[in-house]
Amino acid sequence: MPKSKVDLYAAIRRDAKAGLSSRALQRKYGVGFLTVQKALTSAWPEPRKKLPPRPTRLDPYKPLIDEMLRADLDAPRKQRHTVKRIFERLLDEHGADEISYQMVRGYVADRREEIRVQAGRGVVEAFVPQTHKPGAEAEVDFGDVTVRLAGELVTCYLFAFRLSYSGKAVHRIFASAGQEAFFEGHVHALNTLGGVPTGKVRYDNLRAAVAQVLGFSRHRVEAERWTAFRSHYGLEALYCQPGIRGAHEKGGVEGQIGWFRRNHLVPVPEVATLAELNAVIDQWDQEDENRRIRSRPRTIGEYFAAEQPLLAPLPQEPFETGRLFTLRVDRYSQISVRTNRYSVPVRLIGRNVRAMLHASELVVYDGRDEVARHERLIAKGGTRLELDHYLEALVRKPGALPGATALDQARSAGRFTPVHDAWWDAAVKAHGERDGTRALIEVLLLGRHLPHEHLVTGLAAALKTGAMTADAVALEARKAADADTAPVEAPEPSAGTRTGIAPLPAAVRARLPSDKRPLPSVAHYDQLLRLRRDRPTP
Repeated sequence: MPKSKVDLYAAIRRDAKAGLSSRALQRKYGVGFLTVQKALTSAWPEPRKKLPPRPTRLDPYKPLIDEMLRADLDAPRKQRHTVKRIFERLLDEHGADEISYQMVRGYVADRREEIRVQAGRGVVEAFVPQTHKPGAEAEVDFGDVTVRLAGELVTCYLFAFRLSYSGKAVHRIFASAGQEAFFEGHVHALNTLGGVPTGKVRYDNLRAAVAQVLGFSRHRVEAERWTAFRSHYGLEALYCQPGIRGAHEKGGVEGQIGWFRRNHLVPVPEVATLAELNAVIDQWDQEDENRRIRSRPRTIGEYFAAEQPLLAPLPQEPFETGRLFTLRVDRYSQISVRTNRYSVPVRLIGRNVRAMLHASELVVYDGRDEVARHERLIAKGGTRLELDHYLEALVRKPGALPGATALDQARSAGRFTPVHDAWWDAAVKAHGERDGTRALIEVLLLGRHLPHEHLVTGLAAALKTGAMTADAVALEARKAADADTAPVEAPEPSAGTRTGIAPLPAAVRARLPSDKRPLPSVAHYDQLLRLRRDRPTP
């Protein structure tokens, strides 16, 4: 029997695809009709509250064990620490009464070889060439890359999904290597490839997929959302050995990430957003189909053309890759998501909102209405504020605007321009500190209805004419908007023109003969007035 409800749903969906009826599934798994229907409808059961992970009792002693294993590198072969001796030393010298022999044995089994490899004394392993069936196998991994993002040098993560037969790879760069990025990378790759591998897909023991490694076997306790995702797409996972020992088991994608990094990300790319970089990466992936891998007789694209029809079809319904949070807005009009803080409109202070965290952005909802959208912060402990969210509060407290954090971030992002500052200074001189600042806030509120570039144009025009009111800025901004939307071929008639007919060019009018027609007269209408005066009164 499956150990969890997610595993149960996945097993039911797998057997249903094999042809078992609903009644047969009920008898096999001992569940009711509703459970079977829910499993067939969705791969993800109702969420359950999970307890936070707790540290192990061995954590304080791991550095001591590592020190003993490093000392063994230079010790005689027959006088090196055994697991029993390490355990006894921890008990006698450090009073580690709360740990067990099994805990030490499992840790030493993994760390001993890792320390040998780190010291350059690992054993040489033989590699056996493998033959892969088309459409059956794939490999997935993350790799670190450095990007100059909006002028700042940051570390991002390159997701790679590579088909083993053709070598066709799909890449995506994310701000983090969390579960949201892991899922979104899969969705993008599978949609690009147009299908799902029918065999095994090789993975590291990523935290986004694996909750626990069981002993020295390949059995894993999977993260429940990952189990639901695999069930939804029909993916069959094969997990490599932990640590450096398992790197060669998916050497294709390991080498692919290194090749892609050296050939496309050197020198360090400079972009404004990750979306801009990923658009370029999609083009690189398409161009890479024209190259050959080592001495293969055909290109990657030719092999993929034969492999693509053999992939399993994609599911019709999408899978929600984001993680949903229900959060309370604090008195600073902010919510806290994964150690970072994001702003929402001040009218939501004290209320609960729903936040959908994706790999590259955060979307906040009040009920069904979207109220905020932020680019996801990369570093921890950061704050991302939108000046527009605080305008209603600043109307009542204009003195808080000069030192507002949201104003500094708006300046850094280029939303609050030097034109804003110049108009603000002129408004303060004309109306005083409070009223001038309040006039600027009213101008910023116009940004909810007018495009940013037109509003800046309106500010510049109002500043030039000395009009330090929000109404004047709105008028000039709408003039700029009308000028952008007016068709070039048929210009609007001038103010003195009563018809929609375009005037003749000046060169044509100069060659026309003079108009000798008499001027119009209203004498005929005077006769009507005379008839009205001659009419007898009753």
